[in-house]
Amino acid sequence: MRAREGNPDAGGSWRPVASGVVPETQWEWDETLYAGSAAHYGVGRVAYQQPIADALRDHLGLDGQGRLLDVGCGPGSLTLLLAPLFATVVGVDADPGMLAEARRRDTGDTVHWRRMRAEELPGELGTFRVVTFAQSFHWMDQPLVARRVKPMVEQAWVHVFASTHRGLDGDDPLPHPRPPWDRIEELTRRYLGPVRRAGRGVLPDGTKAGEEDVMRAAGFLGPTRVEVADERVVPRTVDEIMSSVFSLSTSTPHLLGDRLGAFEADLRDILDTAADGGLFAERMRGTSLVIWRPR
Repeated sequence: MRAREGNPDAGGSWRPVASGVVPETQWEWDETLYAGSAAHYGVGRVAYQQPIADALRDHLGLDGQGRLLDVGCGPGSLTLLLAPLFATVVGVDADPGMLAEARRRDTGDTVHWRRMRAEELPGELGTFRVVTFAQSFHWMDQPLVARRVKPMVEQAWVHVFASTHRGLDGDDPLPHPRPPWDRIEELTRRYLGPVRRAGRGVLPDGTKAGEEDVMRAAGFLGPTRVEVADERVVPRTVDEIMSSVFSLSTSTPHLLGDRLGAFEADLRDILDTAADGGLFAERMRGTSLVIWRPR
């Protein structure tokens, strides 16, 4: 199983955009991956729900004790949901904008935020009862991170697989139309080319798979999978869908350069035309908790 953001585009050759030509070389992480997207998370991403925390609490016997490390925490969406289950929490992310947003949302004193890449762990952070990776491990040097984090894990390493930027496709009736994601993706390709963008590079084949092989090679046992159903139908505004688009690594604002204003105008026109009184509706996807334990 791997986490993806929508349907990555494959095939084709890269073409020039406002910020220049991006060569089709092996992708490497860089600090622009989510540049400018942090403020869009709180608006465009559907929040993780309490049943996720409840399922993790029940399965691992969490009781408000011990420490949590959330790696690739972004603006703290999962970190803050799980914080009441632990005595103290550390959220780690490489993007300063994400951490600034996390600090803005955090009103407590039990969560600490650290700017660092997962590859820099353990970073004198110590050990943790639970370590979580929510939609983040696929961006990392997975074998290196697994080796470095393993000695930090006391009870469990948890991958959280979810899709919070959009709901399920389908033709079942909803109270408002679904967002026109096919037209949104077509617009993104028109502005940014047919090959998926990611920071300063491209991902013609999408993000990496093979997490299970990596985890076993690092000496973890498992996995145990816990499925958390989510049957909600949520209303979503035009502005929320626009922020959802800008929250994605494939269409962060900086990728559009001086064409950002034109893209935003075209996107709003598509959404205004498709919406019902400014509203859409989506049926949300469930969340998978994939739990590994150290030997």
